[in-house]
Amino acid sequence: MTEPLVLTDIEAAAARLAGQVLDTPCVESKTLGQIVGCQVFLKFENLQFTASFKERGALNKLAALVESGVPIKGVIAASAGNHAQGVAYHAQRLGLRAVIVMPQHTPTVKVERTRGFGAEVVLTGDSFDEARDHAFALAEAQGLTFVHPFDDPLVIAGQGTIGLEMLLAQPQLDTLVIAVGGGGLVSGIATAVRALKPGVEIIGVQTSRFPAMVNAIKGTTYPQGSSTIAEGIAVGQPGRITREIVRERVDDLVLVEEGDIEQAVLMLLEIEKTVVEGAGAAGLAALLKDPARFAGRRVGLVLCGGNIDPLLLAAIIERGMVRAGRLARIRVAARDTPGVLARITAVVADAGANIDEVHHQRAFSTLPAQSVEVELVLQTRNPAHVQAVIAALASAGFDARAY
Repeated sequence: MTEPLVLTDIEAAAARLAGQVLDTPCVESKTLGQIVGCQVFLKFENLQFTASFKERGALNKLAALVESGVPIKGVIAASAGNHAQGVAYHAQRLGLRAVIVMPQHTPTVKVERTRGFGAEVVLTGDSFDEARDHAFALAEAQGLTFVHPFDDPLVIAGQGTIGLEMLLAQPQLDTLVIAVGGGGLVSGIATAVRALKPGVEIIGVQTSRFPAMVNAIKGTTYPQGSSTIAEGIAVGQPGRITREIVRERVDDLVLVEEGDIEQAVLMLLEIEKTVVEGAGAAGLAALLKDPARFAGRRVGLVLCGGNIDPLLLAAIIERGMVRAGRLARIRVAARDTPGVLARITAVVADAGANIDEVHHQRAFSTLPAQSVEVELVLQTRNPAHVQAVIAALASAGFDARAY
C-alpha cells in the first residue's frame, strides 16, 4: 500500500456495495447490556447471504477489478471458510471465473457450498499455508488475480463499510470491540470511525490460541496454538498493511479464552436467538471476560459470521448447560437388588429432575460384587437443584455424588 487507506476509499466501497450486500441491523441488546453492565449494540453480519462480513471485502475487490476495464482471466483465493464463499458468490454474480484453493481435508460441506456458488475448487496440501502457496502458483501460471482475505486495500475498504453503517445507525457509540484475525475487519472499521468520530475507543480481540496481531503490535511472545473454536480468526501471521493500520488506529488489543468464546456463542443463541461462529462471538467474549473495563459504556460489537459446524454448536450447548447446572452427571452406589434402579429413578423424578441417560455398571466398578453403580445424566434447573437431587437420594439411603 503506497498510500494510507482513507475515508474516501471506504465511501467508494460503500457506493460499490450499495444494494449488493445487506445493510445489516445494528440494534441494542438490553438483556446482554444488563448482564455485562453496559449498553451493547450488535451488528448482525451473520445475516449476510454467505453468513459473513467477508463478502463485503470480496465484492469491493471484484467490483473494482471490473470497473478498471482491464481484462480479467479470473480470480483466485485460498480459503477454507468465509472468504472462499464471499469470493465465489460475488464472482458468480459478476460473471467472473473463480478458483478457490482449499486444504485437502476441508470439510465436505464447505467444499460443496463453495462449488454451489460456481467456483472451481482445488483441494491440495495439508494446511492453509500449503493451499495458499499453491494458489499463488496457479495465479502465476494461469494469469489469475489473487484476492487476499485481508491484506489488500480494497478488501479492507469493503470491510470498513461496516463502520459507516454502525455510526449511522447508532451515532452514540463510544466503544467498538472487534474480532481480529489477519486484521482486515478491524483495520477497515478503524479507518472509517477514526475519520468520522475520532473519540471512539477501538479494541481488537484475538483468541489466546492465535495471538499473532497482539504479538506483532505489543512485542509479546505468546505461543501460537494449533486449534480454536474461533477458526475464523485463527491466523498465524497478520497482514503487512493491516498491521500498520492497527498500530496507528486501534487503541488496544485483548485476548480471550476458549471458555469465554463458548459462553458468548451460547448467550447469543439463547438471548438473541441468533447463531454465530466462534469468531463472531469474540467481541462479546471480551465483555464477559472483563466487564469492569466497559462498565457504563455504549459498546458496538460485530457478529461477523454465523458459519458454525452444527456438531460444534451442539457441543457448545451441552458444555454450557453443564456449566450452568442445567445438565448434571450423578453417580449412585447401591445394593444390587431387584427394583433398585426403579427406586433410584423414582427419587430423581420426585426431586423434579429429568433423566437423559442411564448407565448401569456391574463389571466396570470398584464396588463390592453385591453392589451396583448407576450413572445418571440429568436435566436440572441450576446447581442448587443438582444438590437437592443428591440430598434426596441420600435421604432414600443411596450414596450419590456429582462428578
